[in-house]
Amino acid sequence: MFKLVFPMMLAAAAGISLVVQQALNANLRTALGSAAWSGFISYFIGVICMAALAFLLQDPVPSASIAARIPWFAWSGGLFGAIFIGLGIFLVPQLGAATFFVLLIAGQMLGSIAFDHFGLLGVPVHPISAVRLAGAALLVGGVILIRM
Repeated sequence: MFKLVFPMMLAAAAGISLVVQQALNANLRTALGSAAWSGFISYFIGVICMAALAFLLQDPVPSASIAARIPWFAWSGGLFGAIFIGLGIFLVPQLGAATFFVLLIAGQMLGSIAFDHFGLLGVPVHPISAVRLAGAALLVGGVILIRM
């Protein structure tokens, strides 16, 4: 059990970091008067941090032959990150952080159930079950309760 406690704590910390990120991005949007530039700055700082991490880990730069073998859709993760950042910049001030994130988590859970069931994008297949659907329904119920 303890073997899972630390990774679970890290996952919770990652969740907290998303709230901090979106709050900071929303504040930056207000200060700059631009959602696009606040999103750009968020990603620019992120690129610098990831480059520093790659340098610290001494990861070699992937070769062109490796890059050429990667399917086209595998390169699109940043697009979906940008969608998340952009929507958070607009929606956190309107909905509040709690509502935004409970809806985000509900959407992630519903999407995850579909990806698991159909094995989309190489995700291992885990069929839909009544228990998994009940968990998703409880999350949707949480959305309703958070909004009250």
